[in-house]
Amino acid sequence: MPKIQAFRGLRYDLGQVGSLSDVVAPPYDVIDEEFRDELYKKHPANVIRLILNRDEPGDDDESNRYTRAAKFLKNWRSEGVLALETEAAVYVYHQVFTYAGVEYTRRGFMCRTVLERFGEGTIFPHEETHASAKADRLNLTRACKANLSQIFGLYPDPENEVQDELEAAIADKTPIEATDHLGVVHRIWPVSDVNAITALQGKMGPRPTFIADGHHRYETACNYRDELAEANGGSLDETHPAQAVLMMCVGMSDPGMIVLPTHRLFRGVEAFSSDEIVSKLGENFSCRIAGDGGHLAESIWPEIEAADDQGTIGIYTAKDERWVVAKITEAGRNKMAEISSDHSTDWHGLGVSILHRLIVDTLLGQEGHPKPHYVHLVSELIDGIVNGDDDGTDYPLAALVMPATLDHIRLISEHGERMPAKSTYFYPKLLSGLVINPHE
Repeated sequence: MPKIQAFRGLRYDLGQVGSLSDVVAPPYDVIDEEFRDELYKKHPANVIRLILNRDEPGDDDESNRYTRAAKFLKNWRSEGVLALETEAAVYVYHQVFTYAGVEYTRRGFMCRTVLERFGEGTIFPHEETHASAKADRLNLTRACKANLSQIFGLYPDPENEVQDELEAAIADKTPIEATDHLGVVHRIWPVSDVNAITALQGKMGPRPTFIADGHHRYETACNYRDELAEANGGSLDETHPAQAVLMMCVGMSDPGMIVLPTHRLFRGVEAFSSDEIVSKLGENFSCRIAGDGGHLAESIWPEIEAADDQGTIGIYTAKDERWVVAKITEAGRNKMAEISSDHSTDWHGLGVSILHRLIVDTLLGQEGHPKPHYVHLVSELIDGIVNGDDDGTDYPLAALVMPATLDHIRLISEHGERMPAKSTYFYPKLLSGLVINPHE
């Protein structure tokens, strides 16, 4: 079971850097080259130089983006740009944001969580990982000897008692605040009170944790710990900082905990007309032609979202510029169970599973197609439909699909399964640079 620890974090000295907003950044994997350059220019001590340092001409094994990140970290510590807390703490973390015209506050806390390999305890993944991303993060961890960004973990707490107790500990405290490029307000409060931390450890002890975001970094932390243990003769002191990882913990019932969709723009697949789609889906789906034009997504998505049915999917065919709304039938569910017998019924019922395994791979015969282009907003999907990809090439197919719910994450993770890629999108992203967990 996960063990929650307070730790002496590294934090920016605002007397040195000015505004915290100028030195933070979203997670490395949502930053493109253009945005990275913007963050470089924003402040000479922006955390981008640690989490996603640029390649430079002449880089080699001795001097590269990882060694530069480590040098920045070392220099900023020695110069006082980053300062180590005087006391061990956990960090209450609020994110205030607006979605669909409604303001939310997502509440959680950052701590050190003792590492467990997936499948060996009660920390569960829900997505697959890729070797190249883990190799990249391992090189960075080796160089910097720190967790530069937090893992996003979810835990069950129907009454929100864990977070509510922490809220009481910060009721009369002033937060440290940053606003990101999307206008989301991020607030943190260090909590060093021993009684509050002990109570937190007691309440979190028996609860499982489900990784929402940061699977690659979590597995990297495990690999780094094992690497250190091997170099130390096969063991590592249980108090060593690398035995744990920096994690943001959020209750699954928190009012600000929402999951947004990830829609698909397919490339490298056969171009079908709407009539051909209906014919190929056959008895497996109840289909209707919803109308013409990519912009119709603006009315189709609210209809799908309101129905709250994982088995209802909107499919756009560029060949005749039409939308098909398809709802899985009993025959379709039986077909899904037949072709996915290696998965649970919970996995079978997931919208993205139905879309990829049943519709695209099996009924349309497009297995092995290139990775789709993923978007979160309907406006982004329409833009892709109208303008094509970066070189103007049309996407033959597009799909509106419901996101996995928090219950899906819990159930499918407990089965020991992984969801298809981009089954979930947790908004807003956690900021890097609020606190760093040093390993030395």
